[in-house]
Amino acid sequence: MGRLFGTDGVRGVANADLTAELALGLSVAAAHVLAEAGTFEGHRPTAVVGRDPRASGEFLEAAVVAGLASAGVDVLRVGVLPTPAVAHLTGALGADLGVMLSASHNAMPDNGIKFFARGGHKLADDLEDRIEAVYDEHRTGAPWERPTGAGVGRVTTYDEGFDQYVAHLIGVLPNRLDGLKVVLDEAHGAAARVSPEAFARAGAEIITIGAKPDGLNINDGCGSTHLDLLKAAVVEHGAALGIAHDGDADRCLAVDHTGAEVDGDQILAVLALAMRERGVLRQDTVVATVMSNLGFKLAMEREGLSLVQTAVGDRYVLESMKEHGYALGGEQSGHVIVLDHATTGDGTLTGLLLAARVAETGRSLAELAAVMERLPQVLINVPDVDKSRVKTSAELSSAVADAERELGQTGRVLLRPSGTEPLVRVMVEAADIEQARSVAGRLADVVKSALG
Repeated sequence: MGRLFGTDGVRGVANADLTAELALGLSVAAAHVLAEAGTFEGHRPTAVVGRDPRASGEFLEAAVVAGLASAGVDVLRVGVLPTPAVAHLTGALGADLGVMLSASHNAMPDNGIKFFARGGHKLADDLEDRIEAVYDEHRTGAPWERPTGAGVGRVTTYDEGFDQYVAHLIGVLPNRLDGLKVVLDEAHGAAARVSPEAFARAGAEIITIGAKPDGLNINDGCGSTHLDLLKAAVVEHGAALGIAHDGDADRCLAVDHTGAEVDGDQILAVLALAMRERGVLRQDTVVATVMSNLGFKLAMEREGLSLVQTAVGDRYVLESMKEHGYALGGEQSGHVIVLDHATTGDGTLTGLLLAARVAETGRSLAELAAVMERLPQVLINVPDVDKSRVKTSAELSSAVADAERELGQTGRVLLRPSGTEPLVRVMVEAADIEQARSVAGRLADVVKSALG
């Protein structure tokens, strides 16, 4: 069996790769592994379980709840809520475990399972590995030790989670949004109720699109992966800005009043300066991944802020933040973590804080985002290659060195094996888009010949 857990939980086509049996088995395994680790010691364990609106989430939620309860874990079913809401409630309610069913920005046929440890933090890699091992052991025949009688878990519907989470979001805002017109694209996803409610309570005048999930339309031509509808709506309604979430609302991209995209790097830059101004940007440091635009790094240097870069994946950003006590981190894709108020990327919180900065300063989002200039960036995915040889191929190393010499200080090259697919991502930045395309194309050809 290949490794089930990727950089963000277990994902696959629902009812094909990700079956009810797998969901149930992983949930039972997670309960046993956490019990072995002492997480449940001295008390009756509790788990928070939520999902996005995908049709498959209904049967997968039933499987997860059944698995946990069969292992003696009491379950609080919070229903359709964003991933960061499940993480927040796991911590706020003192639960021992959180489970979110979502495939984030993926198309509707996919789904996924993400586990949170006590406090709402993502499980450590070693615990995920142990859950896989225990699951596989029992999948092949070893019997589970099962509680009976009063030892089985009880299942409760917890509707209060919605208001608790919205109240948390409003409590974080440094100022209100009165008089600000905002368009919200909810991707027909998990934030379809939460995000409009939070923005409205904060005083914004809101227009919503993509806020009618039917179980089948999540991320379908809308949300953070399809910004055209939001761009048009912002211009049409004369809004100050637009906010786009993905299916589980752990990320946020934005659109300024002209309809121009504001990506995760720019959002991080705006929030970093706002947090420094308020004295809450600890060590004047921002954490981002190696995929962040070079323009973001140059902007942080110009503003006197330090930048720490990690491997791609918000879990690695979070690990660095927790280890060193940093307050702000994120990814170009719009995963932004404000660690004082969230344990994972929170798209609704990010959008609220961005809107709050616009309201507070009276400056347009376009002006605020201009703190950094995005250098042209070209990304090419090279499929069907041996990604394990990226670091050992002499031919590829030579080609990369040549490209770096050509780009000099005004560009960079990054080759990254995909964490979930048999492909290598070639990313090139340069001061000129044509140069970036040329270099990226040549490197992609070398990747094919050297690793194919």
